[in-house]
Amino acid sequence: MAVSNSTLAIVFLVLGGLAVLFGTVLVFVGPIIIDDQIVKNVEINPKNELSYTMWKDIPVPFFMSVYFFHIVNPDEILKGEMPMVIQRGPYVYREKRWKDNITFHDNNTVSYMEYRQYFFEESMSVGDESDVVTIPNMLVLGASVMMENMPFPIRILLSTTFKTFNEGPFLTKPVGELMWGYDSKLVDFLNTYLPGMLPSSGKFGLFAEFNNSNSGKFTVFTGQDDIRKVHMVDSWNGLKSVDYWRSEQCNMINGTAGQMWPPFMNTESTLPFYSPDACRSMELVYQRSGVSRGIPVYRFVAPKTLFANGADYPPNEGFCPCRQSGLLNVSTCRHNSPVFISQPHFFEADPVLLKTINGLSPNEDEHGLFIDIHPETGVPVNVSIRLQLNLLIKSVSGISETGKIAEVVMPMIWFGESGYIDGPVLNTFRTNLVVLPMVMEYMQYIFIGLGLVSILGAVIYFCDKKAREKSPVSLTQGESVKDTKHDPTNETQAEKLNVNDTADKK
Repeated sequence: MAVSNSTLAIVFLVLGGLAVLFGTVLVFVGPIIIDDQIVKNVEINPKNELSYTMWKDIPVPFFMSVYFFHIVNPDEILKGEMPMVIQRGPYVYREKRWKDNITFHDNNTVSYMEYRQYFFEESMSVGDESDVVTIPNMLVLGASVMMENMPFPIRILLSTTFKTFNEGPFLTKPVGELMWGYDSKLVDFLNTYLPGMLPSSGKFGLFAEFNNSNSGKFTVFTGQDDIRKVHMVDSWNGLKSVDYWRSEQCNMINGTAGQMWPPFMNTESTLPFYSPDACRSMELVYQRSGVSRGIPVYRFVAPKTLFANGADYPPNEGFCPCRQSGLLNVSTCRHNSPVFISQPHFFEADPVLLKTINGLSPNEDEHGLFIDIHPETGVPVNVSIRLQLNLLIKSVSGISETGKIAEVVMPMIWFGESGYIDGPVLNTFRTNLVVLPMVMEYMQYIFIGLGLVSILGAVIYFCDKKAREKSPVSLTQGESVKDTKHDPTNETQAEKLNVNDTADKK
């Protein structure tokens, strides 16, 4: 039996009402469902395969690009002239990171050690590890500044030691040796008779202590009891704070371990993290919104106050003794060697620093650090952390190797650690944590829209039907009246009747 149009209209009316009701419910319940799904996927829990694998093994491409500041005029520097440098590189290393010794605790924290290895990627590099460059000799120029205030005879003895082991103020060696270590009789002597004086017990190199090493024992919150605390550091090497600096605030261990952050960020959020390499906590600030690899992101960058000195930014007074803004003195956690960290090419540092070195040209695109992060999950999508290693050099009386060197903070190298989500990990992340929540969000408006269209269609049908039912009756009545008044036949018949009536009467 055929279904009448009226029945169909009623069906559409009912279904439309249900669709509007369901869509309205989704408006209020949908965000709760989405947030609950995000919470389940970002907490540190072995049951969550996606997020736990990303946290444990970091299965994304990660690279370290190293640039050397090759000294062009070492002899002139010894005479007191301005240093002139040429940037060499990048020398790119693929970085492998993984977590081990993972232990979950009853207070919803987890401890782990993160290890790292570096593998040279010649195809991505400009040059080879056999390239020869000239940089300051940290063993000579760094030690000279450290011994500056020692008695004069001690300084003379130090200078004699340098000569005995044939150590000069500058090193001209292959990139690979400068990075991972080179043979030095002076290093062997110091490790034998003064153990612990140098950071490495083997060969001496700028990154010798980093390869095949770990960043210390981190204990972080899993977020299973409070998602707002997920990835936040509870302790590092058993410490709640460090003792490198001069104020309680500067010694605090804040934020995460620098890999993931709590979800549900907004433009007022910041990215705090503790860096064992910098020996301090740092904080990035929101710059702008954007899209990276099809995923909506917030970009966070270093504020100008990050490495500002105490005079320009009083909260940083605890990191002093300070020099110009833009330099962080890390000597207290680097065996008291006069080492400073800055952004590459002294980007966003005191402009006076650029006047002391010839060959620097800072710009944000090449030298600014940033993290692009998916705000709903707190997972970084694209990362580029760029830092520069500098050495304070100067002439020290009694140590002839320092000549007449003018006091200057000398750039040695800068490096950028970069990583991004790609391949299957990107597809899985986008599907589970971006596309599906987005589809659910759109569904609520689709249901409401379809429901309103169905209801409107049913209403229009009933109104039209009612109008059509009334229209034929009115039209018939109107036509009858009209015909009675204007039909000539009727008029003629009436006249005939009148004539006949008159004749009968006669």
